[in-house]
Amino acid sequence: MNKTELIEHIAKQADISKAAAGRALEAVIGGVRTTLKKGGTVSLVGFGSFAVTKRAARAGRNPRTGAAIKIKSAKVPKFRPGKALKDALN
Repeated sequence: MNKTELIEHIAKQADISKAAAGRALEAVIGGVRTTLKKGGTVSLVGFGSFAVTKRAARAGRNPRTGAAIKIKSAKVPKFRPGKALKDALN
């Protein structure tokens, strides 16, 4: 499912226009992005949690030349599925 299909699904399920569904989805994504940027977490009970973790610096290789390179540490978003989502899949 891509973003357009998700907007169509939201519009149909909530009985709203696609434009309103698109704005709602953008608001949710924006809220998650803003909270993660501040270092917070977003927990959606029954669905899962979004959090920021730090990935340590490490050594890597340039695939083209094979030369060793240093990869900087970085903050990365992580998603942990909730129990209800896991149960729905199994």
